[in-house]
Amino acid sequence: MSLVSGPGRGGSGGSVPDELKLVVDRHVKYIQSLDTRQDELEYWLTEHLRLNGVYWGLTALHLLGHPEALPRDATIDFVLSCQHENGGFGAAPGHDAHMLYTVSAVQILATVDAVEELDRKGKAGGEKVGEYIASLQDPMTGSFAGDEWGEIDTRFLFGAFNALSLLHLLSLVDVPKAVAHVQGCGNFDGGYGVSPGAESHAGQIYTCVGALAIAGRLDLVDRDRLGGWLSERQLPNGGLNGRPEKLEDVCYSWWVLTSLAMIDRIHWIDGEKLTQFILQCQDLDKGGIADRPGDMVDVFHTVFGIAGLSLLGFPGLQAVDPIYCMPKAITSRIFGR
Repeated sequence: MSLVSGPGRGGSGGSVPDELKLVVDRHVKYIQSLDTRQDELEYWLTEHLRLNGVYWGLTALHLLGHPEALPRDATIDFVLSCQHENGGFGAAPGHDAHMLYTVSAVQILATVDAVEELDRKGKAGGEKVGEYIASLQDPMTGSFAGDEWGEIDTRFLFGAFNALSLLHLLSLVDVPKAVAHVQGCGNFDGGYGVSPGAESHAGQIYTCVGALAIAGRLDLVDRDRLGGWLSERQLPNGGLNGRPEKLEDVCYSWWVLTSLAMIDRIHWIDGEKLTQFILQCQDLDKGGIADRPGDMVDVFHTVFGIAGLSLLGFPGLQAVDPIYCMPKAITSRIFGR
């Protein structure tokens, strides 16, 4: 079970009706079809996103209320085939281990209630996965690298917190030092960047606020200042952008909206206009969601569009956890809340 992660075939899917609906069945079929396109060039050109693609597709299906749409055993087998003996996971079998793919692997296994398969059938058990993640923390700065080559990014810090907490192994890393690093990435506008001194960006804000939420340190966030910056990301057409003077993009329906949710400021944007924008980005004929109306769909924008709608309380969708981007029912089971 390995999904193509590149562009889909569709556009806007024809004329847009006055009353837009979420075409659930077509989105399910679109995601299912991604595993049947191995004769296409783009399937192989996106091999570096394969494990992420399974996470995106699986999460979207769960939020749509169709968790059975991907075969569980095949999904588990594919995830485990991407593991290295050091505990880390690559994007696909034979690819180097990296934090981002390791996080996706843990999230997938947690979603299908199969974390124990790491100890039963994996190349390394759950404890080894935690040790691999912990080995990527800089003991001096608290930051995390993505892999052995040392690139530093707050995405990797959040990913480490995300996966380790799902495995109940957060104690393996220096949480206070990591929190201090996140604070160092803060800016005068209330936002956060990829590293200290870098400009605020909605994607990095999600990773930093999410890490603080997992660490129980949201008290460090200037909620009104950050909420003001995030609410300014909404454009007249209802879509959200990632930073000033940029185009709207469906994926920021997650990065911006979930950050607002974590600081209790989700009501600071116009949810109805955002809902309409996301629905306009659907391919109404073949399923899938694009970055903006009329563009080609892909599984990345599909999951984050659906997750954004879930945060907005769209009827018929399963509730999403704003920290983990996983079904809330699953994280509630894992953390007993």
